[in-house]
Amino acid sequence: MGQVVAVTSGKGGTGKTTISAAVASCLAAEGKRVLCIDADIGLRNLDISLGMADLAVIAFTDVLSGRYTLDDATASEDIPNLFLLTAPITERPEEISLSAFGKMLDRVREQFDYCIIDAPAGLGKGFELAVTYADRILVVTGSDPASMRDAGGATDRLTLMGKSEIRLVVNRITPKLFRVMKLTVDDVMDEVGLPLIGIVPEDPNVMLAAARNTPLVLFTDQGAAIAALHIARRIDGQKVRLMKIR
Repeated sequence: MGQVVAVTSGKGGTGKTTISAAVASCLAAEGKRVLCIDADIGLRNLDISLGMADLAVIAFTDVLSGRYTLDDATASEDIPNLFLLTAPITERPEEISLSAFGKMLDRVREQFDYCIIDAPAGLGKGFELAVTYADRILVVTGSDPASMRDAGGATDRLTLMGKSEIRLVVNRITPKLFRVMKLTVDDVMDEVGLPLIGIVPEDPNVMLAAARNTPLVLFTDQGAAIAALHIARRIDGQKVRLMKIR
């Protein structure tokens, strides 16, 4: 039986979509069958981070409606075993049946090893749709005070929903900035209130890979790409040391 992992954040701009795409790509590259679902309704861009912007992609609502099946999910041309259902652009989150989405995820668990859901920023209906039926949740935060506060708010909301399998990703770490702010990763963990699953350095290759419509993990094997691989392996139950960011 597969697992559904929702990737969320308290605010926009934390790099949540990049983390979703890179972790999913790494799991697929490691031989897992992976479905990505873009739940950022109306603002979808997971296809760009996956290097699938030029492909025809169906929306997950087309599967909910019965027009298509999970077998019709768009396959990556670059990474075997990696598939995508995008977000609709015409519906609103309030119009999508939460129970129908949950039933679709039950079928997803039967056909895939992992499903990575890229949740929208904020704590609205789209957030609820993405996390309600998830087995595990990653909260992505930056190291700025606003990002940490909002990640803490997302954590509180998830806890109230009864979620317990929640882990923290600290993204876009810049060692020099940490030193100036007299901040450590432990401080971020304490502020957000979550155990850590990974740290990711600031990496210009993220933007360069997206500009070339190439998955990050095929564009480079350094920086954010190797950090995503470590996170993917931890999700898969492997013991991997935290990378050192200098």
